[in-house]
Amino acid sequence: MGRYFEELAEGETFSSRPRVVTLEDVEAFARLTGDDNRLHTDDAFARAAGFDGRIAHGALVVSLATGLAWSTGILTDTTLAFRSIEDWKFTAPVYPGDEITLRGRIADRRPLPRAGAGLVRFALEVVNQRGQVVSGGSLRMLMRMHGHS
Repeated sequence: MGRYFEELAEGETFSSRPRVVTLEDVEAFARLTGDDNRLHTDDAFARAAGFDGRIAHGALVVSLATGLAWSTGILTDTTLAFRSIEDWKFTAPVYPGDEITLRGRIADRRPLPRAGAGLVRFALEVVNQRGQVVSGGSLRMLMRMHGHS
């Protein structure tokens, strides 16, 4: 079971397990979304654009970040809705073979008693195996309060 709204304290930090971004992840995301920009599918093209090779889609990194957040267990069965992504920035490329980890902080929270829930803003950073922040922003989640099903 995840954490209820009342159990999430502002300023509290957490981190996920690491996850390797594979070439198969990038290729599957391109197929699934139809985003076949050559930066994601062609090493030579990506190198000509100034990268070390093909890069992961930014939207893929955000998607993996949500999965890493889920893997912490905080959100399991207590999340009612994913409300918004705010101020997400991409600061460094993610390459196939990179290992990413999510670092998070409970940035703020607002109770919504009539809804039996509260709105929580999670400030997040995705960090690669070199400790470099590759992207980050905030997710707002509607979290269940105790005693409400």
